[in-house]
Amino acid sequence: MTRCFYKARPLWVAVAALGVTVAEAEVVNGAQLPDGSRKVGENRYRAPGDYEETLKYYRTVYPAGTFSRKAIVNQPGVKAVHIVNPSGKNFEGLNIYEANEEVRIYIVPAQPAAKPAKKAPEVKPGKKTR
Repeated sequence: MTRCFYKARPLWVAVAALGVTVAEAEVVNGAQLPDGSRKVGENRYRAPGDYEETLKYYRTVYPAGTFSRKAIVNQPGVKAVHIVNPSGKNFEGLNIYEANEEVRIYIVPAQPAAKPAKKAPEVKPGKKTR
C-alpha cells in the first residue's frame, strides 16, 4: 500500500502561476501613496490619476469608518478633502486636492509632543517663606 501525501506549494508559486503582480505602494512618514506618485516638494506629491481615482484608492487604503474625512475647500474649480489619521502616529492626516487639472497629496506631519511644563514648588499652608 503506497501512501501519497499532498505537499502544499508556497503562496508565491500560486501567485506567479496566475500571472498576478502585487504592487508595492510607497509609504512616506507612515502614509501610503498611490503607485506612480511623484514628489514635488516637502511632504507634497502629485497623484498619477484624477481626483476621483485618488479618492477611490484612499477609500480602500484608509476606510471612511476608521479614517474620517472632511471637505477643506469650498471654491469653484478646487476640490479638497482631509483624511484624519486617528492614531496621529507619524502623520496627522492627508490633504488631497485638485487644482489646475492636477491632483496633489500633502502629508500633514505629526506635531512633536509638547514637553510637560515644570511644576512650581508647592507651598504648604501655614509655613512662611522668605
